Order: sequence, then C-alpha cells, then structure tokens
Amino acid sequence: MAPVIPPSDRKTLAKLARHALVTAGPALAQPHLHHLSRRGLSVNHTQGVTLGVIAAYVVIIALLWNIPYVRWVLWPFKMLVIAFHEFGHAITACCTGGRVESISLDPHEGGVTHMRGGKQAITLPAGYLGSSLIGALLTFCGFNIVASKIASIVLGVCFLLTLWWARKDWLTIVTILLAVGLLVGCWFIKHAEPLRFVVLFIGVMSSLYSVWDICDDLILRKVNSSDASVFAKRYGGSSHCWGIIWSLISLFFMICGILAGLAAFKQSFAQQEDDSKDFIPTVRMLFKV
Repeated sequence: MAPVIPPSDRKTLAKLARHALVTAGPALAQPHLHHLSRRGLSVNHTQGVTLGVIAAYVVIIALLWNIPYVRWVLWPFKMLVIAFHEFGHAITACCTGGRVESISLDPHEGGVTHMRGGKQAITLPAGYLGSSLIGALLTFCGFNIVASKIASIVLGVCFLLTLWWARKDWLTIVTILLAVGLLVGCWFIKHAEPLRFVVLFIGVMSSLYSVWDICDDLILRKVNSSDASVFAKRYGGSSHCWGIIWSLISLFFMICGILAGLAAFKQSFAQQEDDSKDFIPTVRMLFKV
C-alpha cells in the first residue's frame, strides 16, 4: 500500500516544488538562450569594419567604372572579372555537351567565347551568374585572412591565365602583372591582413559586374549583341527583363556571400593575425631569408 501523505504535508511539498521551479527555471533556460545567442547572426567590430569597406567599394567601383581615364585603375581587375564571365560560358558549354573553340578578352569591348554545341539556355546566363557566384565566394573569403590567402593563390593563377586569352598590348600585360605583384606584396604586410581587403575588392567587383555591365549594355549604350538580348531572341521576353532578373540573382549571390562570411568568421583582427601566422607564415619566412 502506498503511504498516505497528510494534507498539510502535501501543501508544504507543493510550495517547495513551486519555489524550486521558480529558482531553477532561469538557470535551466540560460544555456539554451546562450546557445541561441551564439548561433545568432551578430556583427562584431571587425565584421562591422568589413561591411563598411564593402559599402565603400560599391561606391568607389561604381564611380571608377564610369570616369574616363581614371577607369584605367580598374583595368587588371576588370580583365579578371571578364575572364570569370567567359569561364562561366566555357565551363557550362563543356558540361552541357559543347566544345570551346576560343576565348578572347578585351577590357574595352569585353570578352568573347566561341563555342560549338551546348545548351544555350544554360550557357548564355552562365557568364553573368558565374562571375557573380565567384564574386560571392571571394567576398566570403574576404572576411578572413587565412581564407583570403587561399583565395589569393587561385586569383594569382587566374590573373596569369588571362594573359593567354587577353589582347596582347603593353597596358594589359603591365597592369595584370602589377595586380599579381599587389597580391604577392600583400602577403608580406602585417601577416597578410591587407590581402583580405584586396580579395574583398575583387569579390565585390565580380559580384556586381553583371549589374553594371547589363546597365551599360542595355540602358546606356543599348547593345544589341549582349547575352541578355541574344537570350531574349531565342527564348522570348525582353532583354531588359532578363537583364534585371540576372542582376537580382547576382545581388542575391552577393548577399549570401556576405551573410555566410558573417556567420563563419567571427574572429577579431588580432585573432585572424594569430591564425595567419600558422598558415604559410610569410613574415617569418621573409626575415629568415
């Protein structure tokens, strides 16, 4: 038989239970709330500086893109972004059963990819969307020094590859080699901290290339041979409509890259420098030499 608890004792036990629950409740909830706060998308000082730099880059690149003569500053980076654009065409052509015959790059007129076969419904938008996707990945890497080191190695190779397809004139060759020198030089400054701002610059420019180029082709110059106009002739709709859609997708990729960078890289500048010391420690190598 179960023991019978007198009514007075039951009231006492009930009061004790309520008191214990009220006392322990916040303590039990705190770990859960702390876990949620850690997973939340908060912005620390270092990330705030990076977001400010991204906003400044958007304005600076937009101005330099349209100012005569001064736009030469963007020459090597524009060549690289155009290369990303053409790589997007070429890769999707190969993946859809086509064959790439040639690629040419010109900072004045843009790039041209000559290919046979492939599904043009995929290859035509792949230029803008491909460069935007690469730009989003570079923007993501620009939030961290070690990630920027890895990205800069790939960028250096891509810069040199552009010389193979680019128009062979002295200005193109010199500016691309200077851009490669800038990447290499940044490795040896303050444990490569400036490197991430160079990678971030290229990422922002590549992410927004489709927006600026589509605006330039379809609104300012009204070029009839743009990717959007060719796509509209083959599959319907207007070139402006497809251009706007591709631009919105490019902006979406960029926002995803920024949000991923905020979520993945929470380290301060000092912590990033410490991490960078252990990943190809260029400063120590320089002093040893």
